[in-house]
Amino acid sequence: MARTKALLILFLISLSGVLILSEFIWPEHLYFWISLFVIGTAAPFFIRFEVRHISGREVVLISILAAIAGLSRVPFSAFPSVQPVTFVIIVSSVVFGPESGFIIGTLSAFVSNLFLGQGPWTIWQMYAWGLIGVLAGFLGQTRILRSRLVLCVFGFLAGFLFGWIMNLWIILMNHEWTWAMVMSYYLSSFYFDFAHALSNVFFLAIFSKSWIKILSRFKLKYRLLDDTQMTHPKHKDTN
Repeated sequence: MARTKALLILFLISLSGVLILSEFIWPEHLYFWISLFVIGTAAPFFIRFEVRHISGREVVLISILAAIAGLSRVPFSAFPSVQPVTFVIIVSSVVFGPESGFIIGTLSAFVSNLFLGQGPWTIWQMYAWGLIGVLAGFLGQTRILRSRLVLCVFGFLAGFLFGWIMNLWIILMNHEWTWAMVMSYYLSSFYFDFAHALSNVFFLAIFSKSWIKILSRFKLKYRLLDDTQMTHPKHKDTN
């Protein structure tokens, strides 16, 4: 838990650092390096996940959940911001923790864009959905999200958080930005962020209980992605 908190703090500090550096240090033509720095701040999560003792079936489970999250976005591409991706990330993170949630969130963005198109926005989508996974997993460990109502509130806020982070990559491409321009971007995206937030509430209100129940059964039965089992691999189920 302590390491998770440290990683979360580092993650948020890095996001603030991107804004400061882009405004006062990096010129406009180094936008690529800003985006590279953004994904670089996620390295501690990948490293932390990599050094953990996990089995092949646990890797398969994370891959499947990331694929489900990513592919679920494709059929809804005709409806702006209405997508079950965030829902899948949230429920998976609540059950399996913040580190697994981060991996699922980042991979889902990459997988979905294999069909919808890759671009400079992919890095920021990975960052945004990864952060939502971390927050959902962290709150899930504290049992704050056990209530369906609280879970829906979190999903609603997550919709706006995703949109606000995605606005940053557009703003950072314009080095000489003003606060008026920033406000115009965020106001113009309100409808899409609101649609995303409402869709999260809909999917969480209808499907979260069954999904969390099923995933929790898998975790308990097969001892998947259990922090205690990973820390002490000699106690893992080898059946």
